[in-house]
Amino acid sequence: MNGSTKRSDRTAAAVVAVVPPEVARGRPTKGSLRIGMLPHRSKEREMRADHRLIPEIMLNNGRTIPQLGFGTLRVQPDRQSTPSNIELTAEIVGLAFQAGYRHIDTAQAYGTERGVGKAIAASDIPREQLYIVSKLSNANHRPDDLRRSFAETLDNLGIEELDLFLIHWPLPTLYDGDYVSTWKAVADFVTEGRLRSAGVSNFQPAHLDRIIAETGVIPAVNQVELHPYFANHGARAASRRHGIAVEAHSPLGHNSLPLEDETITRVAAARGRSAAQVILRWHIQHGHIAIPKSARRDRMEENIKVFDFELTAEEMASIDALDRGESGRVGPNPDTYEGV
Repeated sequence: MNGSTKRSDRTAAAVVAVVPPEVARGRPTKGSLRIGMLPHRSKEREMRADHRLIPEIMLNNGRTIPQLGFGTLRVQPDRQSTPSNIELTAEIVGLAFQAGYRHIDTAQAYGTERGVGKAIAASDIPREQLYIVSKLSNANHRPDDLRRSFAETLDNLGIEELDLFLIHWPLPTLYDGDYVSTWKAVADFVTEGRLRSAGVSNFQPAHLDRIIAETGVIPAVNQVELHPYFANHGARAASRRHGIAVEAHSPLGHNSLPLEDETITRVAAARGRSAAQVILRWHIQHGHIAIPKSARRDRMEENIKVFDFELTAEEMASIDALDRGESGRVGPNPDTYEGV
């Protein structure tokens, strides 16, 4: 199935491939690259906002996704799609484009789709260079609501085909526990040619196992809470067992506490980097896709400059050791969450 993968007897790859942008776009490169590292570029080129600095992750359907994106959760004062909020989001996403981001993450529930769409329309960036992601609202799981809302998402964004669409939450205690039908309906958009890749968000191991067993269709991406204080080992392991790319929707921590952690700030000081850059580099070296957000241009530029250094094995291990298990989770538990 184009855009999502049918299950086969072949064991899914446990490690997601990081593809240099030149390779992802069909241009060969010389030599080998370590994970998340790109060839040396001059300082003059390094200073320019260049989306080609961001490697791409190879998905299980043969498509690629930029490993670093820009999130739009809470860039507005509220989740209403008002004229002022549309203008604000368009301005912020426009700054993200200028900083070099091409992977933009929005959601029906964020109220930011129309602002993202306005930023896309105002930019002179070719559509093939953009990677646009949205997510299904919890209120739209029923088939008719799902199809209507997906059409509205495309209209809000001003595009004919979405790069990636995710079920935002499984909601196993709602809709008679039937998130399988919702998944099948989302995957059908790929067959129809309106969606390039289908995925999920906040799916636990049991949720992944069930939708794959009952439909034979494997999600391309599982976007989950993931940061140094909550490594989310179960969801990560299950995703990789199925060959699903892991994306961190709160890479710096929902409450930003990891940014003040002594271990992380010590590594940052030794490196001459910010704490955010160290955490994002930790994600990159683990092969995660990450979507930090900020309304400030300087922070956007800082967050994207994480591909010209590498953490040592010892530094990676010290950050890994910060995991607090389930007590480190800040967002809702997907097994019980019922927000609609």
